[in-house]
Amino acid sequence: MKRLLKIFAKSQISAFIGGMFDYLIMVFTKEFLGLHYINSLIVGSISGAIINYTINRNWSFNEKSEKIYSQLPKFVIMVIGSIFLKSIGTYTFTEFCGVDYKISRLVTDLFVGLGFNFLLQRYWVFKPNI
Repeated sequence: MKRLLKIFAKSQISAFIGGMFDYLIMVFTKEFLGLHYINSLIVGSISGAIINYTINRNWSFNEKSEKIYSQLPKFVIMVIGSIFLKSIGTYTFTEFCGVDYKISRLVTDLFVGLGFNFLLQRYWVFKPNI
């Protein structure tokens, strides 16, 4: 249990770092480049995912025994699902509830990050070889 909590804490630090880049890129591309907030969300998410994968593989889950060419496709599938869920959630809160896209994104990220991303990364993408 102690090991799982340590992995969880590390993965949340990684998610925070990747998420900060993701969020800042989303806001920048929306506010300064004029992209629609969903397109900005996609650009930011891909950028954050690259950072997140690198930190998780090398530090959070420290799971380098599996080759990258085996791990990376699983991670990409997870990221596509994550982007889909974040887009749907952000769009729903923004368009139907009248919440600013920046707040909608933060609320959605909380649920997607803990309920989807962490579980898939821990038990599928970076599953320890036992």
